[in-house]
Amino acid sequence: MWTLGGRRLRVVGPPSLRDPRLHLSVVTLTILLIGQLWLGFQVSVPQIGAALVTCAVIEVVMTYRRSSVLVWPASALQTATSVALIFRAIGTESGDRWTFHGWYLFAGVAALSLATKYVIRFGGAHVFNPSNVGLVLAFLVLGSERVEPLDLWWAPLGWAMLLAYAVIVVGGVTIAGRLGLLTMGAAFWVALAAGTGVLAASGHCITARWSFTPVCGLHFWWIIVTSPEILVFLFFMITDPKTVPSGRVARMVFGVAVGVVSTFLLAPWGTEFGAKVGLLSGLVLVCATRPVWERRLPVPGSVDDEIGPWLRRAFSGGATGGAAGALLRRGVVIAMVVAGLGLAVVGAGTPARATGDPVAAVEALPTITGTDPADLPQVTVDPRVAGLSAHLATPEGAQELARSLALNLDVEAEALAAGDASLLPAVDDGERLLEMEAMIADAGEVTIPTYTFDSLHLVVVFPGGLQRGANAGLVSVGTVEDVSYGPTGEELQRVRRPFSLTFSLRQTTSGRWLTTDTLASPER
Repeated sequence: MWTLGGRRLRVVGPPSLRDPRLHLSVVTLTILLIGQLWLGFQVSVPQIGAALVTCAVIEVVMTYRRSSVLVWPASALQTATSVALIFRAIGTESGDRWTFHGWYLFAGVAALSLATKYVIRFGGAHVFNPSNVGLVLAFLVLGSERVEPLDLWWAPLGWAMLLAYAVIVVGGVTIAGRLGLLTMGAAFWVALAAGTGVLAASGHCITARWSFTPVCGLHFWWIIVTSPEILVFLFFMITDPKTVPSGRVARMVFGVAVGVVSTFLLAPWGTEFGAKVGLLSGLVLVCATRPVWERRLPVPGSVDDEIGPWLRRAFSGGATGGAAGALLRRGVVIAMVVAGLGLAVVGAGTPARATGDPVAAVEALPTITGTDPADLPQVTVDPRVAGLSAHLATPEGAQELARSLALNLDVEAEALAAGDASLLPAVDDGERLLEMEAMIADAGEVTIPTYTFDSLHLVVVFPGGLQRGANAGLVSVGTVEDVSYGPTGEELQRVRRPFSLTFSLRQTTSGRWLTTDTLASPER
C-alpha cells in the first residue's frame, strides 16, 4: 500500500501470463513487427508508441481516479495495438520506421477509442469495441485524403506472408477458443463469404492502391475471404468478450449479423477505403442494436441455449416429424428470406457498379498510323512496379504499355481531327477524358499534337489519390509537334517543342489500358 497526495492506493502489477488481453497485444505487436520488417507496412515506431503511451496514460489515470489503484493497463494496450495495426496516416512511407509523421493522429484516435469505453455505456458495460468505433469515427471524419485503414491485401504469398497468416490464425484460434468465441467467428466468416459471393457474382469491383486493375468478381471475393485484415477483424475485434452476447445462440446470431450488415455496408462502395470502412462499421451497428434483439434469444446457460436444438426449432418452426407441410412452409419462407437478402445485397451494390470501371465505347478502334511502335524507345521500369504487376515489370510488358499509350494518343489525334468525341471513351477516362472532350466541344481553333518519344520510364502513380487505385505512369520525355487548324479546317501554324509529362494509365476489366490523366514528370 502506497500513499500519493494524501491518498492511500494499491499497486496491481502486470496481469497473469495467461490473460487473453496480454496474448492479444503480443500477437498484434508480432504482426506489426513482421509487417514493418518484411511486408512494407506504412507505420512507424513513433506512431505505434504514440497510441500505446496515450492509451496507457488514460487508463492508469482513469483507474486511479475511480479506485485509487494503480493497475497495469492491459485493456488499454489491447486497444492501442489494434489502432496501431489498422490505422494509417497518408504520407507515411514503407521502410520509414522512425518518422513522427502523423503521430498525433495515432494518439488522437487511440484517445478517442478509449474514451468510448468510459462514455458510451449501457447496463454497466461499454457498448462498442473501443478500437472499432474509434477507427470508424476517425475514417469518417478525417477522410481518405488524410487517413486509411490497413490494406485488404498485404503482399504476394511468400514466407513472410505465411508467417503472418500463421501468427494470426494460431494466435486467433488460441485466444478465441479460450474465450469460447470460435463459433461466433466462424458464423461471421461464413455470412461474409456468402454475402460477398453474391456481390461478386453481380460484377462488383473496387479500386485499390495495390492493383493497377479493378478488383472484380471472383478476385474481389477471394481477396475478401482470404484477407489477413479480415482475419484480424474476425479474431481480434468482433471477438471482444465485453461487447458480445453471453449466450451460445446469441453469439452465433451476433456473428452472422455482423457478417450480413458488413456486407450491406461495403456493397455501395467502389473503392477499397469505402469497402473497409463499411466492413468495420458493420460491427459498430450490430453492437449498437444488440440490447434490442438479444432479449429475443435464449437466456444464456438455459436449456434452450444450445445451437443445434435451437437451429432445428428455428428451421422446423416447432413442427413434429409428422407435420411435413409445416416444415415445408418454413423451408419456403427461409428460402425466400435468403433470396431476398441476396437481391438486397445486389441492389446495395448498385451505386458502385454505376460509377465503376468504364467499358470501351468503341468496339473496333480506327486504324491509326501516326506512331510506329518500332520507333518507341526501350522502357525502363521502376522496381516498385513489380509489386503490382509482374508482367509490366518485364521488358515485354513495359513495351506493350508504351504501345498502348502511343495508340491512345493517336486515337485522341484522330478524334480531334474529326471532331468526334465518341472515339475517346475507347482510350481515355477520368480527367484526361474530360480534357479531351472539352477540346472537341470548342468549335474554334483545334490543335492536334504528334508526340515523338526520346525516353520512357514506367512508375506507379496515384492521380486520383491512394484510394482511387494505382495507375501505371509513363514518364515521357521528347518532342511534340502541335498543328493548329482554324474553324474551317485551314492550317494555321506548326510548333515543335520539347515536352516532359507523365501519362497515367489504368487497365479496365476488358483488358484495355486507358489514359486517365497527364501529370508533371517527377525528378529522376
